[in-house]
Amino acid sequence: MRSPIGKLVAVFTLATLGACSASLAGPLPDPADDIPLAKSSGTATATFAGGCFWGVEAVFENVKGVTNAVSGYAGGRTKAPSYEQVSSGLTGHAESVSVTYDPSRVTYGELLKVFFAVAHDPTQLDRQGPDTGTQYRSAIFYSSPEQERVARAYIAQLGAAKAFRRPIVTEVSPLKAFYPAEDYHQNYLVRNPTQPYIVINDLPKLDALKHELPTLYAGR
Repeated sequence: MRSPIGKLVAVFTLATLGACSASLAGPLPDPADDIPLAKSSGTATATFAGGCFWGVEAVFENVKGVTNAVSGYAGGRTKAPSYEQVSSGLTGHAESVSVTYDPSRVTYGELLKVFFAVAHDPTQLDRQGPDTGTQYRSAIFYSSPEQERVARAYIAQLGAAKAFRRPIVTEVSPLKAFYPAEDYHQNYLVRNPTQPYIVINDLPKLDALKHELPTLYAGR
């Protein structure tokens, strides 16, 4: 089990681990297969898992067209699990983020590009940086056939383009349920911007979003 305090200890192992940018062979292409922009404003959701949800949530909160991002748990068997239960690695859940967005402003494929380019490293199996265990796996939980199609097509596209130096290991599974995490996990980066784990692991993701994907950066 890794508590928020335990995450601080893990910071000191980061120097021996590669960040997402180190795994990239170059800039990621736009998805060749995507869901077109909607003709009018609305609401849609996308669910991603990419290691500790603090950083993933913070990245998507700064993407244009995203109206909300909630940290939580998905992909497992236990109903309404606690952080401690998920951290045991026995529930099957992954730390995940539910992203609410306006499909007239940003496409699902663009969200996938953010997920793969700056939110996490999709080549790390059952871990992400200093955090290890299936609860930190890379996963896309789709809620429609269109989302599944676009996600699988983009992974295949990235693989064919050899966009990463190692194979992508991202799981693509149907979203059966999403359970919001405890209140103290929500907006964690905003409320704890100087915490060492955040400074070392997550603030660089926001910087990468701003500089590598400027057309998708909301500038909040």
